[in-house]
Amino acid sequence: MIFTTNKVSDAYWKVIINNPPINLFDAEFSRQLAVLMDELEASEDLKVVVFETANPDFFVAHIELLHAADFPKGIGKTGLPVAWPDLAKRLEQAPFVSIASIRGRARAIGSEFVQAFDIRFASKEKTILSQPEIGIGSFPGGGGLERRHLLTGKARALEIILSGDDYDAQTAALYGWINRAIPDNELDSFVDNFAKRIASFDRQAIVSVKSIMNQRAPLPQNEHILDTQQRFFAALGWQESQERVKSLFGKGLQQYSDVELNLGRYL
Repeated sequence: MIFTTNKVSDAYWKVIINNPPINLFDAEFSRQLAVLMDELEASEDLKVVVFETANPDFFVAHIELLHAADFPKGIGKTGLPVAWPDLAKRLEQAPFVSIASIRGRARAIGSEFVQAFDIRFASKEKTILSQPEIGIGSFPGGGGLERRHLLTGKARALEIILSGDDYDAQTAALYGWINRAIPDNELDSFVDNFAKRIASFDRQAIVSVKSIMNQRAPLPQNEHILDTQQRFFAALGWQESQERVKSLFGKGLQQYSDVELNLGRYL
């Protein structure tokens, strides 16, 4: 199982991600995440869920590039494709609070994954975030063009996306990409205490806060997300993109390698 759920209490669940060797967002990741979302949404007592990683070097590396055809097909509950956009929108609209406790690398769809969470905390020493798609001749296709600027503002969003570089947790916190950069030896206890505090409050109030905020600051529009995803997969077919991806695979992409550990430099 890629996702292991620890039900700390009826109100507070913890989900551990483990998809060796580098926590790729592959077809099975997508399928199991959909099953997990069904379970989370079905709980009438759940108030807060925390996602963390079993791999200290990778939170979610990026999308699996070789087998895109294997991803689930069809339209999900929100009217968006089930493979990822639907799951992201469901996280945003969920009646519980979602928290990403980030340790390791979260790049491309890994970065877009945490953008869909309500709150993001990260290890000060061990977190690296990036939108590296420009380095493979493409652009973010999983919500990065729709959500990034809502967190960081347009100018910093353009810096992040057009540089394709790796960003440390302190810079990410300064930019608004994450809520806080926390010393690694304090991250787990901080997030646990924060989640338990939320879980101690009334569910009706939590649901109201999220619902009202989503109405006041509207979520990305479905048609924009769908259009960008379609353009992203089309861009992967460009000759320049295929040449860049092939070169990176030759150096160790999608393996536990120096390329994956230091992707910003290799791009």
